[in-house]
Amino acid sequence: MSIKLIGRKRKMIQAFDEKGNMVVCTIVEAMPNFIVQVKKKDTDGYDAIQIGAGVKKKPNKPMKGHFDKVKLTALEQLIESKVDSVDEYAAGQEFKADYFEKGEYVDVIGKSKGKGFQGLMKLYGFAGMNATHGCSRSHRLGGSTGWITGPGRCFPGGKRASRMGGDNMTVQNLLVIDVDVEKNLLLIKGAIPGMRNSLIYISRSKKKIKA
Repeated sequence: MSIKLIGRKRKMIQAFDEKGNMVVCTIVEAMPNFIVQVKKKDTDGYDAIQIGAGVKKKPNKPMKGHFDKVKLTALEQLIESKVDSVDEYAAGQEFKADYFEKGEYVDVIGKSKGKGFQGLMKLYGFAGMNATHGCSRSHRLGGSTGWITGPGRCFPGGKRASRMGGDNMTVQNLLVIDVDVEKNLLLIKGAIPGMRNSLIYISRSKKKIKA
């Protein structure tokens, strides 16, 4: 099983592939990731590794003690990945951008941009009402959502105006165009969810291995 690494979305650029075609890419900073804890089936019930990245400015005492066990400074973000075997991993082990290779596919998890409270036309693509012909102050409304006199009410669970965005999303099978080991950067083909400098989680693709 592939482990998830913590990164940060930087910006989108245009690049050219080997055939000269323009490709839209996203620059991702693969932050230095450290193994904070190795969980074993004998003691914890399952095999997994806990990975952290970033610097936490003011950790509390329990968190500080958790990192002191492995002689690491307090890390801001933690994530856990299940693995088939923990024999090849050790506490304090570091992962960088070279964990990924040029030409392989990755899955990226990020939080989409929050767009606030939106109506049905933007949120679900409703067509809206007529622009003329007697339509009075209801051009962007959803229309009739109730039933006949029998229920006499609108059932819950239907499409309503609500908050849009701000959800965790996964984009699969994104191609790694290039890896910059010195600057710890990944060049990933296509767009990934989130705003600039937002945290993302990168792992090797579950469905595709290599181009």
